[in-house]
Amino acid sequence: MKLEVLGCSGGIGGSQSRTTSFLVDDDILVDCGTGVGDLTLDALCRIDHVFLTHAHLDHIAALPLLVDSTGELRARPLVVHALPETIAALQAHIFNWQIWPDFTRIPDPGAPFLRFEPLRVGEGVELGGRCVTALPASHTVPAVAYRLDSGRGQLVFSGDTAFSATLIDAINACPALRHLILETAFAEDQQALADASRHLCPSSAHAVLGRIAGDPVVHVTHLKPGAGERIMAGLQAGGCRLALRRLEQGEVLEF
Repeated sequence: MKLEVLGCSGGIGGSQSRTTSFLVDDDILVDCGTGVGDLTLDALCRIDHVFLTHAHLDHIAALPLLVDSTGELRARPLVVHALPETIAALQAHIFNWQIWPDFTRIPDPGAPFLRFEPLRVGEGVELGGRCVTALPASHTVPAVAYRLDSGRGQLVFSGDTAFSATLIDAINACPALRHLILETAFAEDQQALADASRHLCPSSAHAVLGRIAGDPVVHVTHLKPGAGERIMAGLQAGGCRLALRRLEQGEVLEF
């Protein structure tokens, strides 16, 4: 499998600050932040499945526009996989005819442009020999992490999360883990804000990494604009036996 980083910033501000969105092969999105908007229309039309970690705006911002731009060009609905609570939030607050049309009912309820598929923690979706599995996460709203399995290697994306022993256990249960994409949104001097918003800062990220049993490359994501250098300095100063680097927009991870 191949994961292309369309966006990995914790905010906006410049061409390299697209919010969270990963293109897996050519047909799967993991989260649907502002980075999706840089794809061509042809590339957008090849996306058949979207896996959302949670309902916060920076992770779903491009979804309404994606459906609207490609609906009539597609032979089948775009399928969005997410927790039931995430789907309920999207139906209540986005696809509600006030913010955006309800594309699960148009152009016809029997043949809509958009279809939601509830996905619970521990459940996986098989797609052509690949598997995407929801893992536990701990955030201010119901949220999941994801394990992507190619059959040859695995990648885990934490989504937005605070320290979570159950997520660590799920990561350690991956026998072929090559990549761990771990959010660290705030610098150490912003710890109070990180704790209140259920994100990681360097010390809490180290608490997670210190319990990882395998040997994946760790890619740090979701750094808040203006705090990136302080976040990475705090992570490097803490010491870590794992290879640790900042995830960059436009790069490709293979596994």
